[in-house]
Amino acid sequence: DVEIDIQDKDIRIDTFRASGSGGQHVNKTDSAVRITHFPSGIVVTSSEKSQHVNRDKAMKNLRVRLYDMQRQMKDDARSDTRKSQVGSGDRSERIRTYNFPQGRVTDHRIGLTLHSLPQILEGDIDPLLNALIAEDQAARLADLEAEFG
Repeated sequence: DVEIDIQDKDIRIDTFRASGSGGQHVNKTDSAVRITHFPSGIVVTSSEKSQHVNRDKAMKNLRVRLYDMQRQMKDDARSDTRKSQVGSGDRSERIRTYNFPQGRVTDHRIGLTLHSLPQILEGDIDPLLNALIAEDQAARLADLEAEFG
């Protein structure tokens, strides 16, 4: 059994006559059970001879389906989180490109190209950092202007 808490206010239990062949008993008693779970929209039915057995079977089936739905939602959320953290490795996701034959460094986030690759590799990264800081400050200022009008 799957332990899922189902509130009475969240379900509706309908009883009805089972359809199909089955002798005289089928047409005389409301033994089939249909349970509707309002929050999820799941509907389960059971149509054996005993209403009590049907109710138990339908509740077990509802619990299993709710558990499967919750597990699928958690799996989907975990998958979405994982996809957002790991890039595809596509060229468009590159942050920076180093072109050694031309001595060029391009930062794709801000569209900056510097023709000073040897100096940057030696540790003189101030031109690159200053451009990144200026771009960040401009973006923050634009956000403030948009927020306060």
